[in-house]
Amino acid sequence: MFIIDSHCHLDALDYENLHHNIDDVIEKAKARDVQHLLTIGVTLSRFEKQRDSLAHRDDVSLACGVHPLDLDDEPYDVARLIQLAQHKKVVAIGEIGLDYYYSADNKSLQQDIFASQINVANQLNKPVIIHTRAAGDDTIRLLQDNQAEKCGGVIHCFTETMDFAKQALDLGFYISCSGIVTFKNAEDIRDVIRYVPLDRLLVETDSPYLAPVPYRGKQNQPAYTREVCDYVATLKGLTPAQFAQQTTKNFERLFKIQVQ
Repeated sequence: MFIIDSHCHLDALDYENLHHNIDDVIEKAKARDVQHLLTIGVTLSRFEKQRDSLAHRDDVSLACGVHPLDLDDEPYDVARLIQLAQHKKVVAIGEIGLDYYYSADNKSLQQDIFASQINVANQLNKPVIIHTRAAGDDTIRLLQDNQAEKCGGVIHCFTETMDFAKQALDLGFYISCSGIVTFKNAEDIRDVIRYVPLDRLLVETDSPYLAPVPYRGKQNQPAYTREVCDYVATLKGLTPAQFAQQTTKNFERLFKIQVQ
């Protein structure tokens, strides 16, 4: 099988206690049929460090963006974002979006930077990777107002409503399943995933966060994409191999690359 972890944070894993290095993480993933990883930027400085250590790898792609919860780490610099995002390994602008759950006191700033990064994605013709929490209405509104249907993208780690999913699908967006879909109390999310067309689904870990059952409570890692793939395959009435093949095609279509 060929499974893709469409969203992980390789620079945030535990390299002191759990993994020797990034090579170790990737080998563990490949042992579980997770053959390609997309590692995500949350600040431009952290992206640069990842780029320098991973640019030589064919089995890792990169995304470059500023996360709504990391706006205080460094001043937002749109010119620097445009420059960095043009690197040949960068397949998407992200992770970008809105988070009112953890940061509700700077909504206006979040919205301005979110809109700016959608416009960068349209300028560069690269899809966006969307983080949204407790901000569903504003997320959809800003995607619509800034013509995000032109660049396309994915709602990563989907936890929103059926109505949100339908509006995202109407914009041509993809929906990504994380380990949350395996949680006992996630039946509403499973209902949405059952509804989403097969050609619009991706799988991810969001590691080191949100480890799926049976690893819940432990640090997540790309190898555990296998559990997400197997679980969602059952939801969709497919074998894991069939679902892995479909989500790989979806990944290649969305991010305009070939990974096999």
